[in-house]
Amino acid sequence: MPLGYMAIDRDWRVTYVNRHGEDVVGKTWDELVGACYWAAFPANRDNEFGAAYREVVATGSARTVEAFYPEPLNRWFEVSAVPLQAGLALYFSEVTVRRTAQDRLALLARVGAELTATLDLGEAVRRIPRLVVPELGEACLLTVLDDEGRPRDLGSWHRDPDRRDVLTRYAGVRLPGMPSAAPVMRALAGETVTADGEAVLAAIEDDEAARLYRELGAPAVLAVPLPGRDRVIGALTFLAGDARSAARVDPITAREVAGRVGLALDNVRLFARQSQLAEALQRSLLTDPRGSGLGAIEVRYTPAAEAARVGGDWYDAFPQPGGATTLVIGDVVGHDTAAAAAMGQLRSLLRGVAAYSGAGPAEVLRGLDEAMTTLGVDTYATVAVARFERTPAEAAAGRTRMCWASAGHLPPLVLDPAGRPVVLPVLPGDLLLGVDPASVRAESSLVLEAGSTVLLFTDGLVERRGLDLDAGLALLTDAVAELGGLPLDELCDEVIERLVHGRPEDDVALVALRLDR
Repeated sequence: MPLGYMAIDRDWRVTYVNRHGEDVVGKTWDELVGACYWAAFPANRDNEFGAAYREVVATGSARTVEAFYPEPLNRWFEVSAVPLQAGLALYFSEVTVRRTAQDRLALLARVGAELTATLDLGEAVRRIPRLVVPELGEACLLTVLDDEGRPRDLGSWHRDPDRRDVLTRYAGVRLPGMPSAAPVMRALAGETVTADGEAVLAAIEDDEAARLYRELGAPAVLAVPLPGRDRVIGALTFLAGDARSAARVDPITAREVAGRVGLALDNVRLFARQSQLAEALQRSLLTDPRGSGLGAIEVRYTPAAEAARVGGDWYDAFPQPGGATTLVIGDVVGHDTAAAAAMGQLRSLLRGVAAYSGAGPAEVLRGLDEAMTTLGVDTYATVAVARFERTPAEAAAGRTRMCWASAGHLPPLVLDPAGRPVVLPVLPGDLLLGVDPASVRAESSLVLEAGSTVLLFTDGLVERRGLDLDAGLALLTDAVAELGGLPLDELCDEVIERLVHGRPEDDVALVALRLDR
């Protein structure tokens, strides 16, 4: 029979074992027949096998169980337990190779699915060690080479919660004292290295690192390089705490996992660089606002958190002839380099029209729309322009006139000196820029008292999935009313934090003016 077979009586005495069964369990007929089953296989008293056998005897129903048997076998077995009138029959075979292959495929699938779900470097390094423990050891350390080629331990995880803090402290001190012959350093050079605990200890030169490693149990290690697209970008160090986990740190699986982790980590790092470049490009197009004699001006730009997108949001603040101060907020349709380029063109055109003509907001928008047609700027954009000025009599009375116009953009948010929202006159819904250069633009005005605050913002501040625009505007109004007494810079920071929690779904641009008291 190609299966191992063993018969056990109702007193749990082994009464028979076939030749194949002897080979599978590594015990002879003389060692087994007549012996107590629990004495021959003590680990089965409290594991899945023992529980299944007792259930079969108690219920009279057959069961099949697959589980791991520890020392001295350290292998996986599949056992069919069948009730007999005289006791129990066990049909069994070793399935370590099959189980290892299944576990390997499942682990690789999970690693791939988890790492493709994030493009955030911090989240990726947090996930990686947790993905491979305990399938590949009792603990794991993730080492990454920075842009200067210096190794840094960025992530760690231990199966035992009581040892996680020790592992974290060990990761914080181990690398400076590691010689080039240490497993992790050789893995960073491209080797796959195995070493027992004593060999690892002998290579650690730092006393504190050595003490912490002993506290971890001085486990054997397997260090595997993380291959990037064109170079090794780091290493995974697997710690095998006991005999069972040592047997399960399979070098082939570890290298396959490391290959996927390395590629995913390289993608995340590449994305992070592209995101930084995109944001740098966006910010380079948004110069600092010109100061105003009317009061303090603050600007903010927060890029979308979802992806490395160059957007078309912009803010601006500059003086016009005659001493007026103009604030601008705009949003070009799209999220790509074309949108950013169009945004730079529109921002410069609007500045030129406003500075040359000295015109009010409605005329500035009309002139910009006409310039777009003349110059062939083929895009659409929403823009709001607010102009602030005062006559000598108004200045003496502490008042400032605000005139504003909108090309399909959200209206400004105005607070009185006490921080209460001010209701604005309703403007007709004017077209976006780029639709009809002959469109007539409407303009409205409002007299503001000294100490009033005006905010212009893009829709990324108030629009998000699952929340309509009116609800978003209501949240903004409530937040600004509550925070109206803060200094202007703190107000802007807190508004963005409260509404988008630092991770906006779309780019957010904001420009604010607080009139001097």
